[in-house]
Amino acid sequence: MKGTLYGVGVGPGDPELITLKAIRTIQNAAVIACPGKDVLQSAAYQIASRIIPEIKEKELLPVPMPMTRDPEELAKAHQKGASKIEAVLESGRDTAFLTLGDPGIYSTFTYIRRIVQEDGYPTGTVSGVPSFCAAAAALQIPLAEWNEELHILPAAHEKELGLNDPGTYVLMKAGAKISQIKAALKDSGKNAYLAENCGMPGEKLCKDLSEFPDTCGYFSLVIVKDR
Repeated sequence: MKGTLYGVGVGPGDPELITLKAIRTIQNAAVIACPGKDVLQSAAYQIASRIIPEIKEKELLPVPMPMTRDPEELAKAHQKGASKIEAVLESGRDTAFLTLGDPGIYSTFTYIRRIVQEDGYPTGTVSGVPSFCAAAAALQIPLAEWNEELHILPAAHEKELGLNDPGTYVLMKAGAKISQIKAALKDSGKNAYLAENCGMPGEKLCKDLSEFPDTCGYFSLVIVKDR
């Protein structure tokens, strides 16, 4: 029998936010896969290892991904990664592909799963706590109330930040665009919040635009709300 590929969300950083189902899936998997050249350096692996000690006894499968937005290069990397995983699944071993947050939100797993599934291998997905939900909880603010709309944008890919519609905006991967975000929000009349490394060492929370730093790390997001 072929093994099953599971996309497992380990949450945003705090290991206590890993679900019981995620823990069980990781414990039962023969192989642990993570995007990157070194699984041990993966943030998702490091989070899981803090609460699942037996993960250190598992076979590790790195799935290198280039830091590029070139669709052709990414497609090649996804195909190569899927082929590596399929070789494991062909031997009958279940594989847990660890992702930060939830596997369905801007995750490499989405592309890997699609290829593996089309090639005839069984797959499954284990939801995780999204970073913006954890950030809102840490900031003690609601994401949406009553009939408010919730807009989730990949800030790193947005050429212009149109924040004109009513409701709450979540700007994911905001670190690279923090200067542009600050400029767009300066005279917007909106409330802005920043969470950097939420649930991880070095966590930083800002509850006002005036507190925003000039530079932010990769694991940063901004929440924008109407006043």
